Amino acid sequence: MLPTLAIDLLTVAAQTLTIYVFIIGCISLFGRRQFAQITFVELVVIMVLGSSVETAMVAGNTSLPAGLVSATTLLAADRLFAKLLARWQWLRRLIIRGPVILVRDGMFVAGNLRKVGLTEADVEMAIRGRGYPGLRDVRYAVFEIDGSIAVIPTDAPIHRGAR
Repeated sequence: MLPTLAIDLLTVAAQTLTIYVFIIGCISLFGRRQFAQITFVELVVIMVLGSSVETAMVAGNTSLPAGLVSATTLLAADRLFAKLLARWQWLRRLIIRGPVILVRDGMFVAGNLRKVGLTEADVEMAIRGRGYPGLRDVRYAVFEIDGSIAVIPTDAPIHRGAR
């Protein structure tokens, strides 16, 4: 039979892992804008989220061993998750998804803007930040998986690959 401390620490590990998976799932469901530059409000949400789940992760046990088990579980889960994403393309598509076209031939793709949680003003600001005066100068604006917006100008050469 396991001693009480071991059971308590296994509980901490299980709850930490459950919360980690839950938060990954929620971020995936609630939008990818979180990967882009965060606003002050989003920073506050992240800080409060960490504080709100801390007690649950350590099962109310604020001892040093509980904290170390929780931190180790988070680091190990993150490492395993990164390996799984690299190995299984279907999981990567499910969680991270792929790039999303926001502008096509100078026109916004409204459904895609809603999907990633960006406004037309957000995209226009990114376009100007890349040195293009406006939409008419853009063939494509693409929301990349890292949260950045890539801009392909209208005068860029088109390369068609064999399929």
